[in-house]
Amino acid sequence: MLERKVQSQLLAWKGRADRKSLIVRGARQVGKTYAVERFGRQCYPESITVNFKETPSAAAVFQGDLTVDGMVQALRFRYPDHEVAPGRTLLFLDEIQECPEAITSLKFWTADGRYDVIASGSLLGIDYNRPSSYPVGYVDYLTLRGLDFEEFLWAQGLASELASSVYQYFEAREPVPAAVHEQLMGHFRLFCALGGMPEVVQTYEDTKDFRAADRVQRALLQGYLYDIAHYASASEKIKAEKCFLTIAGQLLGKENHKFQYKVVEKGGKAAKYYSSVDWLVNADMAATSNNVSSASYDLADYEVQGNFRLYCTDVSLLLAMRDFGLKQAIVEGSLFGNTKGGLYESFVADALLKSGHALRFYRNESTKRKVDFLIQSAGSVIPVEVKAGRSAANSLCALMKGNSEIELAYKIADANVGMGEDGVVTIPHYMAMCL
Repeated sequence: MLERKVQSQLLAWKGRADRKSLIVRGARQVGKTYAVERFGRQCYPESITVNFKETPSAAAVFQGDLTVDGMVQALRFRYPDHEVAPGRTLLFLDEIQECPEAITSLKFWTADGRYDVIASGSLLGIDYNRPSSYPVGYVDYLTLRGLDFEEFLWAQGLASELASSVYQYFEAREPVPAAVHEQLMGHFRLFCALGGMPEVVQTYEDTKDFRAADRVQRALLQGYLYDIAHYASASEKIKAEKCFLTIAGQLLGKENHKFQYKVVEKGGKAAKYYSSVDWLVNADMAATSNNVSSASYDLADYEVQGNFRLYCTDVSLLLAMRDFGLKQAIVEGSLFGNTKGGLYESFVADALLKSGHALRFYRNESTKRKVDFLIQSAGSVIPVEVKAGRSAANSLCALMKGNSEIELAYKIADANVGMGEDGVVTIPHYMAMCL
């Protein structure tokens, strides 16, 4: 059983007196159904799951008038063995994207206030089956992604105290004891080879077989391609699939990780493919990191339109686009060149996404200075440079010297924690989760 942080988030939602109906968003197979059903079993005397993909006929509950009393009565007829009672029953509407009327009904569940309702689904960010009345202002949102590195450590059987100690060393800016550091670097390389998709992690934990985990990764990738084929419009299907499948090459196969349409297709242009990238992002299959022209707050004001990097929303999917031999090289530490740099950069992007950060990078074409990530915290900008080895972060240091607003920066490298005289804090790759 994989422990997930989302359980505490669901408990926090339940504890709010002003809670609304909750929509749990996320790509397919990140553990949405498992998390909500476990929460229902643990925290409610009664829990009812309505899965609109598994039982399309359940949509009949939401036909006609969407009064709460009418829907409750229909649920009682359809699920006679379950109690539907205020304060005692959790109603879980799974794969809700398949039933537009059920999405609309969330407004009325919230306005009524007697029942706790959680909805979940993939592809809720696209216009597939868009309901005529979306419950804007009547729902809370929670985004679930694959396991982050701390959750992965839990899955590996490491005590929560050890995982928590990583944050303590990070905050104190003190080196991690050598033996612990080496152990964590081993787990980091393992995470890079597996990613955070729950089924992949659980398969490896059950079998300790990379081949078995690889088969699950590739099946998940095929599932994502099926979603593109099934849910994207006719004009986007082929283009979105092409863009998605070039992510690995864009990140691991070349030095400049800017997304280039000419890699998707010879002579490819934004006019043809930008809407397809947008579809992938809205479907939670990919995430963009936007270039900014200045490392100043607020970064959103300095974004350069059309200049971005594209990442998979979990490293598992990136690995499935590459040969199985990549896993062996990762675990053995024998990666080199653009592949190693691109993979470690993808790992940090994965960590930042799962911590809730928007992804942005800095690149100045005239000075050729570039910094892999810029994040915002408490009204300030924090640059983050990712190194596969231990080389100097020259662009990062130059950026700090030329910008008095920046007081703190991080170099993520194959090294232990250290504090440089230039204000740059060096941290090991696995501490990206602390940012």
